Amino acid sequence: MSLYLGIDTSNYTTSLALYDDATKQMFRRQKLLPVKKGELGLRQSDAVYHHTAALHNLFCDLVKDIDTSQIVCIGASSRPRPVEGSYMPCFLVGLNSAKILAAALKIPMFEFSHQEGHISAALFSAKKDELFNRDFIAFHVSGGTTEAVFAKGYGSGFSLEMCAKSLDLHAGQAVDRVGLMLGLDFPCGAQLESLALNNTEKIKVRPTLKGCNCCLSGIENQCKKLFEQNRSREYIAAYCIEYIRCSLEAMTDELIKKFGQLPLLYAGGVMSNTIIKNSFTKKYNAVFAQPSFSTDNAAGTAYLAYRKFNNV
Repeated sequence: MSLYLGIDTSNYTTSLALYDDATKQMFRRQKLLPVKKGELGLRQSDAVYHHTAALHNLFCDLVKDIDTSQIVCIGASSRPRPVEGSYMPCFLVGLNSAKILAAALKIPMFEFSHQEGHISAALFSAKKDELFNRDFIAFHVSGGTTEAVFAKGYGSGFSLEMCAKSLDLHAGQAVDRVGLMLGLDFPCGAQLESLALNNTEKIKVRPTLKGCNCCLSGIENQCKKLFEQNRSREYIAAYCIEYIRCSLEAMTDELIKKFGQLPLLYAGGVMSNTIIKNSFTKKYNAVFAQPSFSTDNAAGTAYLAYRKFNNV
């Protein structure tokens, strides 16, 4: 048995994972970074502080019943996306911790992007390893990213090329801004979905597309108007989610025209929404991560480390 450690210190979650190649199990520890009530997020300096404070305790809890000599390599998220110039200070906490552990244990350490980790976590949790050897389209939809990438699997991993994106607001930003307007707590995704599921009114939206790219700033503007018109919280929540769903659907249809009928994968925190998942599973037979693997987590990074170490 060998163990593969993954570390991810993203903008809102401190996350550790261990993959056991004998049992195929993924052991995880996560902690959401604290955000003050009414605020939309954290400054990077605050995120770095909270990651530094949380990482040690999470690691100790993860390995308390583990023989650490069985850890054969470490994977860490080092940047948001796998492109030149992609950088966010909070990832340095996990990356430097991984380098220290790798040096102490005398084992290799591999760097991956946060986006690669999200896609890997989705493939792992959906049991879709075959896509590591195929071309596919992957959407990464979260508070910091709304992108579609052309993924080319090569066994131990995949290369990513961006092929569509939001030209303004990210989907997760829209969810949180509308959620806070409705009095919800950050992060607002799960609460907004609960409200939307209780809506009984019909909704019509007209998404804005420019080529394969979308524009999402209209969500916030329209929801403010609905709020000022005293529409129900349930209706406003459902409108926000339906606008995102329709925008992603329009992007997907354009990408199918461009690339053909490739497998479709949706990853990132916003993609844990069951309304969007049920719609796209029915229409596209799309692949989604299990909900607990949709949020920022180190599982995908641990699994990438396993695949790269063994040249799967």
